[in-house]
Amino acid sequence: MAALRILWMGLLFLGALGFLHTSAQDQDSVQPNFQQDKFLGRWFVAGLASNSSWYREKKKTLFMCRAEVIPSEGGGLNVTSTLLRKNQCKTETLLLEPAQKPGLYTYNSPHGGSAHIVSVVETNYDQYALLYSKGTKGLGQDFHMATLYSRTQNVGAELKDKFSTFCKARGFTEDEIVFLPQPDKCIQE
Repeated sequence: MAALRILWMGLLFLGALGFLHTSAQDQDSVQPNFQQDKFLGRWFVAGLASNSSWYREKKKTLFMCRAEVIPSEGGGLNVTSTLLRKNQCKTETLLLEPAQKPGLYTYNSPHGGSAHIVSVVETNYDQYALLYSKGTKGLGQDFHMATLYSRTQNVGAELKDKFSTFCKARGFTEDEIVFLPQPDKCIQE
């Protein structure tokens, strides 16, 4: 009888792990039939949501930035962002390495070296892209970020609603969602 109860508890535990694993896989969903060549070009980072302490401290001082996406030699992407920091235009490049399927990438953070996964979850290539990133900075410090890419600097209410819904479906609160204001320099088209 005790062995049967232990077996039952083990099956319940494994079932719970399977549920958690399925939920984690859902977080890695990507745009069906993702076409990297259509994703290339100029984007504007227009919205963010994150659970990081750095983001919570700095979110009121962040501005929209321009991102140029070009293919890398290894089949991934080089994303060069031009942003306003301390009233200066700064440029940073991030190499996204291809992962298991098109639209899924990995990168190592230049700030601390932590590993992250980036998914292009949804895009129509011409107007917007919704990206989801996750990683671990240390024991118990999971990092999650949602990003709204827009082909233009002007983001309409419909796209803002789409991004808010996207973020909330991934567990972000209204307070963690920010639409970035346009700076007066650094992102000229």
